[in-house]
Amino acid sequence: MVDTMALLHAFTRTSRARGRRTGTPPPPAQATLPADDEVLLDAPDDALGRALVGAAAGDPAPAAELLVVTRRRAAWEHRDRYVRRLAAFARSRPEWLDAWRDRAPRDPDALLVDAQRAVDRAWDSPARAELLREVSPLITAAARADHRDPVPWRLALDHARGARAGHPYFEELWEAAVRRAPHHHGCHVAALRYLASSWHGSHRECLDFAETAAQDAPEGSLTQALPLRAAFGYLTDGCGPAVERARLDAAADRAAALSARLPPAQPWPAELRNLLAHVLVRLGRRRDALEQFRLTGPYATSFPWDRDADDPLGRFLEVRQDVLLAVASGSESTGTDASGARSGRPGSERRGRPEPRDH
Repeated sequence: MVDTMALLHAFTRTSRARGRRTGTPPPPAQATLPADDEVLLDAPDDALGRALVGAAAGDPAPAAELLVVTRRRAAWEHRDRYVRRLAAFARSRPEWLDAWRDRAPRDPDALLVDAQRAVDRAWDSPARAELLREVSPLITAAARADHRDPVPWRLALDHARGARAGHPYFEELWEAAVRRAPHHHGCHVAALRYLASSWHGSHRECLDFAETAAQDAPEGSLTQALPLRAAFGYLTDGCGPAVERARLDAAADRAAALSARLPPAQPWPAELRNLLAHVLVRLGRRRDALEQFRLTGPYATSFPWDRDADDPLGRFLEVRQDVLLAVASGSESTGTDASGARSGRPGSERRGRPEPRDH
């Protein structure tokens, strides 16, 4: 396995991964897309939907069954996503989770959802660093409850960033995380965010880390899309030296190759495709963006559209329509370069560097 740890504590390695064009034929200008009123924001898949319905009725059993299956099958990416969504629901409807915790205080799944909820709550507070320190025992308990599970370690990595932990401590957490799941996407995203936060403006080095991790990841791993995350950070940031356009295109191409291998019009790949469409539009590659809108079907996600507008669904629909019209009219290639995209074009409604909402 490529030593990504070296990139965490020293931005020195030149990436060997530059990606390739996917060769996917361009979609026709008349590509059929779901009607605006058919598009759903952050729609759960069927399994998560059943768990949320149960939780709304005060019954934690469907959520418990869902998470225990992910643990038994080592389906860590799905587990990570489900934990985030269940914890978000528990912030406004806590009764079901509190009852679950009372009933099974050492349950690994209940502990993990509760820890995620506690971190989310602390993250939104002006006293974030102090509150996050108080959450540490809950994260530790979740990690000890199942030693195979990398998701508590992803949460610990997020916690360390919010608490402004030093690099030696973060590296210890990172080593523990990758021992459990060397290519877990959530842990890699957490590490990338820590790097971006600690060395603000070091976008080339963040791409080095992301490209090396993607190179080492299996073909179907979500970590193949980590360079896309790094490219998004560069394109939406306002500082740091310029990054070569070829690296941004390579990041998008690698993510597009992954998107092509995933099932179309399904909720769980939707965040990848929404992010990819966003980056492609900023790069002026509207025909490629249209293909991602086609593949994502009726599934819009708050991230990344909430970076541009307070109404992410409205923003998704607006950009999708602009892309469709541009491709239909033959004006899809705008010539927008990377520096133009960084300044917010095309269509950015905000400037500056907003606080990430999906920490």
